[in-house]
Amino acid sequence: MKLKKILFVIVGCICVALGALGAVLPLLPAFPFLLLAAYCFARSSERLHNWFTGTKLYKNNLESYVKGKGMTRKTKIRIMLTVTVLMSIGFIMMNQVLAGRIVLACVWVFHILYFTLGVKTIKAGELAEE
Repeated sequence: MKLKKILFVIVGCICVALGALGAVLPLLPAFPFLLLAAYCFARSSERLHNWFTGTKLYKNNLESYVKGKGMTRKTKIRIMLTVTVLMSIGFIMMNQVLAGRIVLACVWVFHILYFTLGVKTIKAGELAEE
């Protein structure tokens, strides 16, 4: 059991680092890494989870989504653009694999639909009201 917690802490720390990089690098998405870090810390250590949920990185990128309030338009667009660029690279590289292209296209369409229709858009000012 202890080994499992240690692995969750290690993966969580790696994800925080990648999420922090993603917050400043335009092609690296922060959101999925930070979401995974929150999951890992919640499974490994209450102390680490409390620390992580108190950071500015978490509050700016995940808090409103995790609380079910939604995301700002800017965050949603940034996520959709990043995924579109990365999936386009995979799509181009699979020029000989029709099934791969179809799967990527379906995942991309689902992704766009989810973020446009499934995730509520909130104004940036609503984040500051909390």
